[in-house]
Amino acid sequence: MTTEAGSSAPLVDDEIEPTITQSDVVFDGKIWDVRRETFTYNGAEVVREFVAHTGAVAVLAIDDDDNVLLIKQYRHPIRKREWEIPAGLLDGDGEDYLVAAQRELAEEVDLEAAGLSVLTDYATTPGGNNEIIRIYVARGLTATTTAFDREDEEADMELRWVALDDIVDGVLARELQNPSLVIASLAAQASRARGWSTLAPSDAPWPEYARLHPEND
Repeated sequence: MTTEAGSSAPLVDDEIEPTITQSDVVFDGKIWDVRRETFTYNGAEVVREFVAHTGAVAVLAIDDDDNVLLIKQYRHPIRKREWEIPAGLLDGDGEDYLVAAQRELAEEVDLEAAGLSVLTDYATTPGGNNEIIRIYVARGLTATTTAFDREDEEADMELRWVALDDIVDGVLARELQNPSLVIASLAAQASRARGWSTLAPSDAPWPEYARLHPEND
């Protein structure tokens, strides 16, 4: 363990490319696989298993009064219908991130946006899977001309417009716990306080996705 008190080095995560000596799919799932890898780190051979994920996008749809469109959807692993923002998996054939965000906005809430910007990127569970998510801010919202049929967990989704500040209050009260909603709302409130100057263009590079999924980028 090293401690760098008062270090002036940039505060960024370090990319590491260890030598991987073996990599096997040990569970071939309907949506995700489980992979076991053996790699060399700090001079030792280490074995780890993790969920191999396709990556995903999420969309914070916000109107001119800073109200955010939320959806309530059932999530079986936690046995809850939780409040979320529109989100979905990237197709495994190299689907463009922006196209995926536009698709999810249309398919889940029947909306299209005049403009999208990148709010933030994050890794959901670095110790257990390689899922990374890009969150967009969508503005200039209008209804799509075609409504999508929804089934399974999406069949009884509830939609609600909620003030951004009320969402943040719910997050801080630990009543809203969906990770994309938590991160998006806190990041949006912080970005708004800075005049939304932290937003990036919709086509901003996503190097972490390219690094983890070179076959799809």
